[in-house]
Amino acid sequence: MSNFVKELTWRGMVHNIMPGTEEQLQKEQTSAYVGIDPTADSLHIGHLVSIMMLRHLQACGHKPIALVGGATGMIGDPSMKSTERNLLDEATLRHNQNAIKEQLSHFLDFDSDAPNAAILVNNYDWMKDYTFLHFIRDVGKHITVNYMMSKESVKKRITGDEREGMSFTEFTYQLVQGYDYLHLYNNYGCKLQMGGSDQWGNITTGTELIRRKESGEAFALTCPLITKADGGKFGKTEQGNIWLDPKYTTPYAFYQFWLNVSDEDAERYLKIFTMLSKEVIENEASKHREAPHLRELQKLLAKEVTTMVHGDVEYNKAVKASSILFGQSTSQTLRELDERTFLTIFEGVPQYEVTKEDLNCNITEVLAVKSSVFPSKGECRKMVTAGGVSINKTKVESPEELISSEDLLNNKYILIQKGKKNYYILKLK
Repeated sequence: MSNFVKELTWRGMVHNIMPGTEEQLQKEQTSAYVGIDPTADSLHIGHLVSIMMLRHLQACGHKPIALVGGATGMIGDPSMKSTERNLLDEATLRHNQNAIKEQLSHFLDFDSDAPNAAILVNNYDWMKDYTFLHFIRDVGKHITVNYMMSKESVKKRITGDEREGMSFTEFTYQLVQGYDYLHLYNNYGCKLQMGGSDQWGNITTGTELIRRKESGEAFALTCPLITKADGGKFGKTEQGNIWLDPKYTTPYAFYQFWLNVSDEDAERYLKIFTMLSKEVIENEASKHREAPHLRELQKLLAKEVTTMVHGDVEYNKAVKASSILFGQSTSQTLRELDERTFLTIFEGVPQYEVTKEDLNCNITEVLAVKSSVFPSKGECRKMVTAGGVSINKTKVESPEELISSEDLLNNKYILIQKGKKNYYILKLK
């Protein structure tokens, strides 16, 4: 077994660690778990840190357990939140669980017969028939209110706006999560829980419950909350979360997110979000510092993460799609794009609606009369003659050249380019 704690440490992925954790992991193959919130049917890149912790754990020879919080998802974790969230029904939670396992299978080996094959569990399965009376007798009596009140996540909410406050439901969250750890300890031999630094209070409640109820020894490890170099929140864009499911975030948009990170973030993210070795990352970072304008570090990061999440085929499509705006590309490349990716690439580009009849005209008529790409026919002719107008990435040779329905992309769009950087879309009504 490799040294898991050392691996995470050089990657900058250790925030808090309970004494004895490294020794436990070096002593024997150890089962460890991370809790995943099932409030959506897709993970987003905010989940990637915890997932990578499990992936490194498995690569180091230990057994990962992914816990989908079906029961805790019905309550709502108060950590780092100022208000209580909406609760989900069982059918929605089950659907989300299945979708999440499918995504996790890109990162973890669930199916082999290796002794450290990953498993996925749902805490709803052991909580759904657990009565309140049994819970407060078996669990509640072991953890004092004083202990629970000392947690930062509780103190922040208790001392906040009294109109908001904290419900009893949320107050008991750490007991439910603590019981999860106890259940996994007793039934799966799990001795380590991992999570973000905001989870330290909940995780240590679990280790305390195991100590008091079973006289057992369990451990905790948390990673830092990931931020951007400028202090902004990681993973958030104007469009919202960057999802792992392509139906919510296209592979092209996913690729672009990583491609556009800062130099400082690129090196840090390579350590956290890829499996590349220390030597490779340091070597690539050194080369990048000699020619930062080439953005080779960002390209490597985008390649590694996009391939890991979406596979080689989608990565290669994303690179080709990027060349449409940021490099040399052909009409064929443009025609290979699906509609969602096309619209993602050209988001915000002015659009003009045209009819099929409008298309049976020359380029000057379509661009200056049927639409307003040009303010006049004269200006359109002048720019076409100078070689400054392209249709679907093919240069227009003559002002009399015809536009037809054969030029339509996805049977709906025609891309017009004026000069190097000005794009317009003709959209069929």
